[in-house]
Amino acid sequence: MGKLLGIARKSMSRAPMMEIATAKLTIETGLEGDYRGKLRRRQVSVLSKEAWEATCREHGQDLFWTTRRANLFIEGIDLKETNGAHLKIGSALLEIYCETDPCSRMDEASPGLREALEPDWRGGVCCRVIKGGRIAVGDEVTLQSL
Repeated sequence: MGKLLGIARKSMSRAPMMEIATAKLTIETGLEGDYRGKLRRRQVSVLSKEAWEATCREHGQDLFWTTRRANLFIEGIDLKETNGAHLKIGSALLEIYCETDPCSRMDEASPGLREALEPDWRGGVCCRVIKGGRIAVGDEVTLQSL
């Protein structure tokens, strides 16, 4: 069992990430207010605290989690090789669609970060919303394998 530690969204491509305490997830828009939510298969990105800490150790810098530009920051769940599994967060349900491939934006934020994110699915996962609902920092997170 895990826990939701953070929620962040961006209003447009390259816009700064803005942390929020609560959010609505919908099938139509993903994380409400986030510009990527309309992309049906990659609506919500999820990053684990454990993977981020391993990345920062290897990278040699302690960076804030929103540097990764993920929407949800969780702890206690290993996201490695979880395609097809479901994440239950609060009353919402997400289907893990794929590993998030680190992009060149990571090296813009901190040179070498992209390479540090590549092993073991450290960049997190992309999800689509299959059951909408409200989520809040502190919500319980569970991984439901298929």
